[in-house]
Parts: sequence; structure tokens; C-alpha cells
Amino acid sequence: MDQGDTVNPDPRRSLPSVDKLSREVVRACPDLPEWAVVAACRSVLRSARDEAETLVSRGADGSALAEFSATAWSARVAVEADRLAGPHPRRVVNATGVILHTNLGRSPVAAGAVEAAADVSVGYSNLELDLASGRRGHRLSAISEKLCLLSGAPAATAVNNCAAAVLLVLNTLARDREVVVSRGELVEIGGSFRVPAIMERAGVKLVEVGTTNRTHPRDYAEAIGPDTALLLKVHRSNFEQRGFVTDVELAELVEIGREYGLPVLEDLGAGTLLDLGSRGLPADAYAPGRIALGADVVCFSGDKLIGGPQAGIILGSEEVIAAAKSNPLARALRLDKMTLAALDWTLARMLDGTAQRELPLLSMMLEDLPSIEARAQQLHERVASLAGDGVRITIEKDRVPIGGGSLPGVEFESRALAVVSTRENGSADAIMRRLREFDPPVLARVRDDAVCIDLRTLRNDDLEVAAKALEAALSE
Repeated sequence: MDQGDTVNPDPRRSLPSVDKLSREVVRACPDLPEWAVVAACRSVLRSARDEAETLVSRGADGSALAEFSATAWSARVAVEADRLAGPHPRRVVNATGVILHTNLGRSPVAAGAVEAAADVSVGYSNLELDLASGRRGHRLSAISEKLCLLSGAPAATAVNNCAAAVLLVLNTLARDREVVVSRGELVEIGGSFRVPAIMERAGVKLVEVGTTNRTHPRDYAEAIGPDTALLLKVHRSNFEQRGFVTDVELAELVEIGREYGLPVLEDLGAGTLLDLGSRGLPADAYAPGRIALGADVVCFSGDKLIGGPQAGIILGSEEVIAAAKSNPLARALRLDKMTLAALDWTLARMLDGTAQRELPLLSMMLEDLPSIEARAQQLHERVASLAGDGVRITIEKDRVPIGGGSLPGVEFESRALAVVSTRENGSADAIMRRLREFDPPVLARVRDDAVCIDLRTLRNDDLEVAAKALEAALSE
């Protein structure tokens, strides 16, 4: 080897030990819990070793190795430890305008429902005790009674989400038998979950009829055989079909079911217990109306158009609901006491007529445009001083979907603050990132290179937070 040749040292030798690095971070950041610091040290150093190995395998030069060795590992650990120690999920401010934003937890729960859940959580409750008799009761009795009063259904129950509700009913009524469904209704819901996969897990045999865009009554009739147990209708909650399209309406499917002695299940997805047709919601979202059309079972979510906690609501005949409740799966899918209390409170507000005032979901959906415009003007006045020197802030018309994989094509008119910056590092993506980094994070939308702060979902209590977040985002 020539005297001028040098051997690049292994960069992994420069990495500190977990013990040394954790002590350094704990001294520098005493507010971080030690468990988070130690876990973060291990994670960061594991990634650093992989990074070093990559440098060596690629034959990195001395400057790259020196840069690696000079990395402030303690700073990386502090960021990771802070992330680990932080609460999850955490509160965020929804300025997207999308009322049922799946990534943001769908429907916000009313303060009264939260208080009801907290009240039964901090101590004991009569969850499964009949106070009148002193004997064991059923945790779902009060919920079932309220659901029947609101829907007109003979019986009702609830589980932990709509997919679970469909799974339970299919397994109860059609296990090891055939279920007939239109190909045009084999939807994929959020998180890549597909209706056919749920049906398979329920232990039923899927029989697809019709084509993607056209299904006729005869398609169902011709598919019915000795092993057929159920006819299924699935609401296209997250997409629309237009053009050369034919569907079998629920009433027609019910007639076919009665002719062949088969029950009809509708997976409504996003159903409501209040008739909001006059406010722009389609008639097929009204669950009581689906029961009135003759569906034997209707399933829908509690955290969509109901405006309550996550739940899967099941309306149906007494025979079907009793069978579902006695299915062993019902225990695996049952609701906990906090969710029951929150859902019970939410349903009570529908019964006493105060739902529009008390439930945030309905307040946002049904708010009139002048009120939204007034709030937009209030926020604009608060941040007007930020405009100028490459920043433009205007109030713009906006249209927003309900979201949450519900009611495709239904939009609400709204107003948004549109923020455009031509400053260096002032792109829409950069501003959005800074808004997300604010405490609490503010979530907005980008449209035509403008950051849009929509006021339909931005409540009065959030205006000051949004203003301060914009100040921070535009000051960098």
C-alpha cells in the first residue's frame, strides 16, 4: 500500500452507546421521560448503524464519513423521544372544511357525550345491572330502546363499528351459505378493507350478479338457489356511478326477497336517524326510511351522520336482532361502557329535539352561509396585517364534501381564507407543514397553490388558534 493511501474508518465506531447518549439527552431535556429517551436512543442508533453500513457499502469518501460522524445524535433522539412521549391521538384543528374527515377522527363528539362517557368511567356504573330488580341486566337495553323509538324498527342493537355490524349479521344469517350482491356494490372502504373480504371472514359464500355498471332484478332472481340465505345491498358510500347505469332499488330487492322467502340486509354505511332531506341529504341516507321500505336489517355507522362515537348500529326485526345478539361474535364486537354512554346521550338529544344545537356534526352541516361568512370575515380581520410583502390573504368561495366515505356528490357551500405566498420557502406545501407543526396542529387544504382555511369546520373557539398558527407559518 502506498504511503498516501488511507483507509476510511468504519463510521459505526463514532456512534455513542445507548447509555452515554441517553444520559446526555436526559441532562439536556429534563422534561422528557426517561423511558422515551432510552427507546428513542435505541431507535436512532439502529437507524444510524444502517445508514453507516450504506455509506461503507457505497464507498463513501472522507467528507461524507466526517459529516456522518459529526451528526448531532442527541438532537435526533430528543425529537424522537418527544414524539414517543406525546399523546396519540391528539387534538387538531380542522380547517379543511371536510366535516367527516376519516383521518381526523370522523365526527366530533358533543361535549355532553364526552361528559357522559367520563361520568361512567371514573367510578362504577349499572352497565349490566337492572337497578329496579337488582338483577343482572343487558348493557344494550337502553340503546336499543332509543334506536327503536327513533327509527320505528321492531328491534335494534349496536356493536363497535359498521363493518362489525355487517360481519355479525352475515355470520348470523348466512354462515356457510350464499349471499347475493351486485358487482356494482362490491366497494372498498377506507384502509383498503373490501366488502368481499369482510363477507369471506363472516363465513358466507359470495354470489356476484350483474355487471359493474348495470344490475337488474332478474339478475338477483336467477342467482337464487337452494343455498341462498340472504340478499345484500351495499350503499356506495365513497363513490358515484354515472352514465349507462342501472341499479335495483331497495324496494324492488325487498319484493324479490319476499317472493323467495329471503331476508334483505342493507349496509347503509352512513345513515342518519333524522330526516334531513330538506337540507340536501339524499333520501336513501335516512335509516328509518329504509326500514319502512321493508329491509329486514339495516346497518350504519355511529360516527358518521349520527354525530356520535364510533359504533355499528343494527336495525331490524325482533327475530334477526335476537339471533345476532345470541351469536358468540356479538360479545367479541360489543361496545364498551364509555361508548355506550356517549351514544346514549347522543340518541337522547335526537329524541328531545336538541340535536342540531348540541351535536357539532349537525351544527356544521346545517349552518347557514351568512354565519360562515361572518366567521371568515372575523378571521380575515385578525390576520389582515400578515398580508403584503409577497403574501396575499383573501376570502374565497368554497365547496366541501361531507367526507368520511359518505354521501358522494353531496357538497356544502362554504367560505375559506386563501393564503398565497411568493416569498422564498413560502410554498403552499411549506406553509401546510408549518401549520401541522403548530401546537395544536392546524389542518388545511391546498387549492390552486393556495392554502385554504375553510370556515365551515373552523369553529369560533378555533379562530384564535388558526390566526396564531398562520402568524407562525408566515413568519419563517
